[in-house]
Amino acid sequence: MLHKIFSLTALMFASLSYAETTTITDVLDREVTFDAPAQRVIVGFYPEDYMAIGTEAAYDKVVGMSKYIWQARSANWDMYVKHKPALADIPGIGRVDTKTFSVEKVINLNPDLIMLADWQFKGLGSDIERLESAGIAVIVVDYNAQSLERHVKSTKIIGAITGQSQRAAEIANEYTEQLTMITDRLSKANLPKPRIYTEFGASGINEIGYTFGKNMWGAIATMAGGDNISAPYIEWWGKLNPEQILASDPEIVVITGYETGNGSDAMLMGEGVDESIAIKRLAGFKNRLGWSSLSAVQNNRMYAVYHGACRTILDAALVQFYAKAMYPKLFSDLTPEVAYKDFYKKYLPVTPEGTFMTAL
Repeated sequence: MLHKIFSLTALMFASLSYAETTTITDVLDREVTFDAPAQRVIVGFYPEDYMAIGTEAAYDKVVGMSKYIWQARSANWDMYVKHKPALADIPGIGRVDTKTFSVEKVINLNPDLIMLADWQFKGLGSDIERLESAGIAVIVVDYNAQSLERHVKSTKIIGAITGQSQRAAEIANEYTEQLTMITDRLSKANLPKPRIYTEFGASGINEIGYTFGKNMWGAIATMAGGDNISAPYIEWWGKLNPEQILASDPEIVVITGYETGNGSDAMLMGEGVDESIAIKRLAGFKNRLGWSSLSAVQNNRMYAVYHGACRTILDAALVQFYAKAMYPKLFSDLTPEVAYKDFYKKYLPVTPEGTFMTAL
């Protein structure tokens, strides 16, 4: 009996010593103090990044999450749930963008901290004070900005939250090396920047979808050496006037998609999507009214990528893909499809099978 008491006491002290009061500066330059690694976490956004950086075991400490962004990638979500069924049991907390986010539910889940995307933090406004008044540390990360600085900082923050700082530093360093390689080559080559247009093709060929200015795919296009035709007209995301697309005459067009879309002509990409289907859907966009005059269509420089592979630390492979699409000779040695799956094999417990990048 005495031995059991000593063992229990030792375990309690070990647990206490493992948790260490930590202060970090988040991406909004806010100082936040919490006990790390956190024992009860709510993941507001970037769920796959949280697992890649924190390891699969990090989700044993997740008590709530905004599930829609993962479930929007339906086949990807199902793949993870099949591997780790407990993910399906994590309570949902609603969405900030549709005003279904429940502060009361978050508080009742009694988390140590909640990790939010920059845009979620700003969208919640005064509700942030309610969360902090309840003793919940609010930490802001940001992969949407698609900047090297914020990708690296967000990765290291997740490492601090999950007690995986060394792993986070490794992932951040690899990301930095890959992007630096691309920007260095572009700088040395000093080639003319091709005009490029990216569109989320979930609505099909008869409706112009969202394009991207300063962040997400727009930032990736710029980072990879392109002249993003949407940047002068769209700050973050929105729709370009069809006539403006024609007037800008992109030399390269990239259409993004998820595993599902609206209608039989929507762009399909991702887990379980056969490449022949993806190529057929991509080819359909050539038949849009007026698009036959575009340089990208005439020269068959049309590409498709998986929309779920953006705004994440996994997207270095997508930067490679854009760079190779725009400068095929300069980046002929890159194999972005391999790089994408290699990240999964190294840092995640599942490896997706499907179509994540393709071209006509």
